[in-house]
Amino acid sequence: MIMQHSKSQIEQSRPKQSWPKQGWIGPTSLVALSLIPLLAGAVRVAGLSSLGPITPENARFVASPLPISVHIISASVFCILGAFQFWPNLQGITRKWHRLAGHIMVPCGVLAAVTALWMTLFYPLAPNDGPLLYWERLVFGTAMLVSLMLGAYAISQRDFPTHRKWMMRGYAIGLGAGTQAVTQLPLILTFGPPSELHRGLLMGGAWVLNLLVAESVLREPQPRARHMPFLT
Repeated sequence: MIMQHSKSQIEQSRPKQSWPKQGWIGPTSLVALSLIPLLAGAVRVAGLSSLGPITPENARFVASPLPISVHIISASVFCILGAFQFWPNLQGITRKWHRLAGHIMVPCGVLAAVTALWMTLFYPLAPNDGPLLYWERLVFGTAMLVSLMLGAYAISQRDFPTHRKWMMRGYAIGLGAGTQAVTQLPLILTFGPPSELHRGLLMGGAWVLNLLVAESVLREPQPRARHMPFLT
């Protein structure tokens, strides 16, 4: 009884681990960015399913709706689950959550990257999409696919640091659609639709920005593993 009482006192006296308030800013921002392509994708799928009017912008999707539908659904799941991978604590089920979400997230990310590459190669170019954006999509789509495959291979080898790095890079690329909306919308509202060159630069810049943020996070001292699922 005395030993149990002493153990209880020690446990109560230990400082409880808590996530600082600023620790929620990053995960919340990721969820918000993820909601942008999710909502835009839902509108796109709804338009295709309702057989709305055919326009120059959606004609290629109406002619072949399967790739865009698979891309939207898989990318939405990938982005949302990825955002919650950064969520602090998750009520003490971090490791279980990370493994379960990873089994869903990685295949969805691969599907999103593969369908993005397929659409780039086989869909006609949309109005105002020029050669620069075409090649950017091929480069970043391939980079996302390779990053996810390397991340999956690393975890199969129990190489947790390498797994974390490649998964974060793949996620940063996959979240590009959300960043692109945020960076482009104010400029479009102010100056109107961008030219082919400016659109390519803005789209590419958003992917690069996401990767720079990811690399800056990777260079920071690593927090304790139980607070950051990508480290477990």
